[in-house]
Amino acid sequence: MLIRPMQADDLPGLLQLAEAAGIGVTTLQPDAERLARRIAASCDSFSGKPELGDACYLFALEDETNERLAGICAIEAAVGMHDTWYNYRVGLSVHASRELGIYKRLQTLFLTSDLTGASELCTLFLHPDYRRDSNGALLSKCRFLFMAEYPERFSDRVIAEMRGVSDEAGRSPFWESLGRHFFKMDFARADFLSYVGSKSFIAELMPKYAIYTCLLSEEAQASIGEVHPGTKPARSMLESEGFRYQGYIDIFDGGPSLECSTRDIRAVRKSAVFDALAVAAEPRQATLWMVSNRKLGEFRATLAWTRPLEDSLPLTDTVLARLGIANGDQVRAVPLSARSQGAADTTRSTEQS
Repeated sequence: MLIRPMQADDLPGLLQLAEAAGIGVTTLQPDAERLARRIAASCDSFSGKPELGDACYLFALEDETNERLAGICAIEAAVGMHDTWYNYRVGLSVHASRELGIYKRLQTLFLTSDLTGASELCTLFLHPDYRRDSNGALLSKCRFLFMAEYPERFSDRVIAEMRGVSDEAGRSPFWESLGRHFFKMDFARADFLSYVGSKSFIAELMPKYAIYTCLLSEEAQASIGEVHPGTKPARSMLESEGFRYQGYIDIFDGGPSLECSTRDIRAVRKSAVFDALAVAAEPRQATLWMVSNRKLGEFRATLAWTRPLEDSLPLTDTVLARLGIANGDQVRAVPLSARSQGAADTTRSTEQS
């Protein structure tokens, strides 16, 4: 499996992915014109150095055996630079009366734009046929190798908005208990309008003062900061990389915004540059690594079973060909998981002692 920049001729395959995604992946709608514009903007970003607020990067996961588009992921270099970026900040309001012996801590929601300017991990979708063999981890984490290679293209803060709780019909208890009272439209419609850029209605219609969550339904209160069951693996994966919930939620479905300093993301912090060493077979005691070339416009990333040797990384001819590099070329690599990272660190320390 190969990660590479999305190209114009990927549009038919991307449309098929969008149709398979269904309700919930707001930034992946089966709209050919809109998707074509996103691909064009991404190609411009890979080929030049746009302003942060204009840069977006779309990555394709390709099954090379049949040239099928298996998944997509993206990075927005800086959100809210042209349109206001809204979230609810979850806080507390204390109400106390010594005379009556009453002390109440009440959870509140306050509309903010605190996350403006952060880089955003978005548009992650893996076709159900490929949800195996660590493809999901590669698709999600490949972005960290790209960010580690080109940190000047991104913000110091990275966020990922997680899909909130909803049922099979797409009904969000948070929306039904709060948003619907102000917008008078379905959750999916409001979420879509926000995505396509019509954000002014949010400021016009949302309440300007703090909202006490005790006034919401119990189901809505329980959904605050929680994720859809299908999103739990993605949340766990990001948390293993250092992302944390810091009290910001989506204004439509109440899903959490996870965040992390760019330099503190495990795959960014632990990645290293090696000289590729061509080998006939995978090394003994190998662990699974994520490896990328160091080419901006021709960025490639893949998985490889390997074991570093000082400043070199043994890679088979198949992996070298997939990355579009030759023996001796430099690669950036990191163990795919924190568990593998520990094994790699132990191996290195043993070899150097």
